[in-house]
Amino acid sequence: MRLFRRGPLGGELEDWQPRLYAILIGLLLIVAYVIAFIVKNNDRIKIDFVLFDTHTSLIWLIILLLAIGFIGGVMLSQLYRRRRLLGRTPDEQAGADS
Repeated sequence: MRLFRRGPLGGELEDWQPRLYAILIGLLLIVAYVIAFIVKNNDRIKIDFVLFDTHTSLIWLIILLLAIGFIGGVMLSQLYRRRRLLGRTPDEQAGADS
């Protein structure tokens, strides 16, 4: 994506690109939100497991749980897909492959 585009005949430059500026503003807002989220969730907490306990920042716990949820969702979707494919007859499977 170029900052300036040439006009229809390649002559003068078009200097206002609303889509580009909207994307840049959106990205800046997302970055600002992520930074504010990290700063607000920087408190130290104690996590008590059965055999041990540990102290960590709240943001690391949130990121860990987000990653576990994402991986679990991907694995469940793969299990669902595989279960659906195994329940088909050979003729239905041949039709799905082609």
